Amino acid sequence: MSGILAQNLNRQSGLIKAPEGGGAWTFISKVTASADSTVSFTSGIDSTYTQYIFYFVNIHPEEASKFLTFQGSTDGGSSYGVTLTSSFFRAQVQEDGSNSGLAYDTSMDLANSTSFNNMGRPILDDADACLSGSLRIFDPSSTTFIKHFMYRVSVMGNYLQDAYGAGYFNTTSAVDAMQFKMSSGNIDAGSIFLHGLSTS
Repeated sequence: MSGILAQNLNRQSGLIKAPEGGGAWTFISKVTASADSTVSFTSGIDSTYTQYIFYFVNIHPEEASKFLTFQGSTDGGSSYGVTLTSSFFRAQVQEDGSNSGLAYDTSMDLANSTSFNNMGRPILDDADACLSGSLRIFDPSSTTFIKHFMYRVSVMGNYLQDAYGAGYFNTTSAVDAMQFKMSSGNIDAGSIFLHGLSTS
């Protein structure tokens, strides 16, 4: 089913499929957190695929109002701190329907920084609070170009937030590992899945 989208884009025959030779997502690995300070993917990110995507399912923090964050590595996970630049905007509303808004948030972007990048608003530690969404990175094994990434997450914090971010790792070295952690405390629960996109 690799592609029921673009071939029929201008037809009225129903399903839309990708062009002939379109790719397919392939499952690589999964990590389920249980009071973990970090979740790292140190294998499976290589030249096999030109796109990789991480799916976050019900990420729950140990401590209240902490961000889920990420960073990359160019040495197989021995260290994390690749220089990156990112942007961020969000749509949000409180549970009672008040204080809704759509805005670019300058407190969430980074400029040539080696810090971990925040994703969305801080997550509450209520029993039912969590973050779900995805992070995509493009051609991380390239030794010619910088490495673009995009994410979109839904967060239950003081606000319900639909958060969008994009940026790039400012390196021509291959990014071969990724790490996720809370801005403080552990990832109490939740799963992260890694998939790669084949181009044929």
